[in-house]
Amino acid sequence: MGLRGWYRSTGADLPFQSSLPAHLGVAMEGYFWRITDPATGRVLIALNGVNRGPDGAWATLGFAAHPGGFLRAVAHPHAHADPHHIGASAGSAFDGDDRHLHVDLGSDARLDVTITDPVPWPHRVFGGSSVFHMVPGLNQYWHPWLLGGRATGTATVGTETWTLDGAQIYAEKNWGREGFPDSWWWGQAQGFAEPDACVAFAGGQVHAGPLHTEVTALVVRLPGGRTIRLGNPGTSPVRAAVTDETWMLRADAHGWSIEVRAQAPRAASHILPVPLPSEHRNVAGALEHLAGSLYITVRRRGRTVWEGHSALAGLEHGGLARARAELVRRGADPDATHAPPVE
Repeated sequence: MGLRGWYRSTGADLPFQSSLPAHLGVAMEGYFWRITDPATGRVLIALNGVNRGPDGAWATLGFAAHPGGFLRAVAHPHAHADPHHIGASAGSAFDGDDRHLHVDLGSDARLDVTITDPVPWPHRVFGGSSVFHMVPGLNQYWHPWLLGGRATGTATVGTETWTLDGAQIYAEKNWGREGFPDSWWWGQAQGFAEPDACVAFAGGQVHAGPLHTEVTALVVRLPGGRTIRLGNPGTSPVRAAVTDETWMLRADAHGWSIEVRAQAPRAASHILPVPLPSEHRNVAGALEHLAGSLYITVRRRGRTVWEGHSALAGLEHGGLARARAELVRRGADPDATHAPPVE
């Protein structure tokens, strides 16, 4: 493996080293695509969590759509993450990379699209987690590797077939030890009046050994293409106040002032699964909205350079205790788990 291979197996990446290939030593490497079609008001998400437990690799798969509240989540006995490029698969049920995305979770849950005109992550030194990419053994790393592009193809959602004619697409990955933090928040939005704009943020409790802190990373691709990334403690901190229905972020650093205000009703959220890789099972873990409302204001040295609004924002508030409480509130079984079949 060598020293460099060992270092990446801890989840860490050196400066100028790509985070796209799989980190083969981590317990979970999650791949996520989000399609926004402003012309129709439709949103689709597809996810593949490649989990590595004591009994081998298995996958957490998910497919959800708006409008209609459709959600299909399964545990799959096969999983593969590409060690050389970006990509994840799970038998014939899932296959996705930077050129195409194929999902088949049943006759009523299918997606086949090609990806063109990609807008890759523009910064060469670090990915979305910035300097934290260099820290070995963190419980979570995050990298929004595709900040735009076009998705063309079809989706089967329940009894309907949707045609996607150049919809906007975003993609990210996250990875780390034993799944997800105890608490986290996330958001992503396209569908602004300016089609090249993109907003993404991710925050939570980050720890490795004695290191324990709370961090929120905020990425904004402005109309015209300039991309801003803030969120380093001490140099560009992002202050976050999050509930199950509101997401408020504020950052002031390097001459930039960015404010994000988002909201969505808790009752409209999906409850997404998250993996417990060492236990070989999924549990309810996150309240996920596919079409929340997000407002953003960006100022440069006091001058407003962009104000935007999206009514199709993805918004998430995660935590096992939070998701369990929401299941109880909805009268569902909070102890229900889903494990892949053993072959």
